[in-house]
Amino acid sequence: MSDTRTETEVLVTAGNQRSDRGNGRRSHRQPILVHVVLLLGAIVMVFPFIWQVLSSLKNFAGATAVPPQWIPNPFDFTNFAKVLDSMPFAQMMLNSVIITVVTTIGHVVLCTMAGYAFARMHFRGRGPLFILFLSVLMVPNQLFLLPQYEIVQGLGWLDSVQGIILPGLFSAFGTFLMRQFFMSLPVELEEAARLDGANQWQIFYRVMLPLAIPGVIALTVFSVLGAWNAMLWPLIVTSTQERMPLSVGLSQMVGLNFTDFPTLMAGSLMATIPMILVFMFLQKQFIAGIAFTGSKG
Repeated sequence: MSDTRTETEVLVTAGNQRSDRGNGRRSHRQPILVHVVLLLGAIVMVFPFIWQVLSSLKNFAGATAVPPQWIPNPFDFTNFAKVLDSMPFAQMMLNSVIITVVTTIGHVVLCTMAGYAFARMHFRGRGPLFILFLSVLMVPNQLFLLPQYEIVQGLGWLDSVQGIILPGLFSAFGTFLMRQFFMSLPVELEEAARLDGANQWQIFYRVMLPLAIPGVIALTVFSVLGAWNAMLWPLIVTSTQERMPLSVGLSQMVGLNFTDFPTLMAGSLMATIPMILVFMFLQKQFIAGIAFTGSKG
C-alpha cells in the first residue's frame, strides 16, 4: 500500500514539474512576442519620419524615382538652402513661435483655472454647464470658421498674428484634461489648507497647482503641438507671407503642376525638429501627467 502511494506521489510530482516547465516556457515566450509586436509598431510609426529625412537629402530625380530610391544617391544638402530662398523662413518661424507660445500660455492659464473650478468648486448648474462645455468637442471645427472670421474681421485683425491667436486661446479639451487631473488629487489637502485659514485662491495657487504640474505639462505638450501644426484657420485668416506661420508657408510649396518634393521634405524636417526637442525635454512629465489624468473619472 505504501509503495502504491509512493509511486502516485512520484507521478504527481513529475507532472507538476512538467507543467511548471511548460508554464515557464510560455512565460518566457510571451514577453518576446510582446516586444516583437511593439518593435513592429514602432517601425511603422517612425518610418514616415525616416522617409522624410532621406527624401530631404535626395535630388528631384531620386525623390520621384520608380521603384523608390531608398538611399540618397547622391546626397543633396542644397535642399535646405532652397527652403530659405523660396520663402521668408525666419519670419514664418518667428510667427509660429509667437503663436505657439501665446496660445500655450492661454491654454495653460485658462484651462487650469476652469478645470479646477469644475473639479473642486461647488456652484449651481456645474454639471449641466460642464456637459454644455464638453459638447463643443462634438462639433466639427470647420463650423466655427465663419463666426470666427466675422469676429476677427470686426476687430480689424485679418492678416495678423493676433487674428490667428485669438480663437485658439480657449480649449474645451484642455479644460476636461485638467478637470480630470484635479479630481485625482486628494480632497484632504484642500480641507487641511482651509483649516489653516487659506482662501480659495490660495488653495488653488499654493496647494493644488504645484501638485498638478504633470497635468499642466501634458496640457502644454498638447497645446504646443496643436498650435504649431495648425494650418486651416491661419490659411484662411492670413494673405501675406510675412504674417503666415510655418505650417501655411510649407503648404504653399505644393503646386498644382509641380512640387519640389526634396525641398518640401527639407522644410518639413526643419519645422519638425523643434517639436521633437520639446517632446524629448518634457517626455517623462508628459507621460506622468497622462497617467494621472486617467486615474479617476
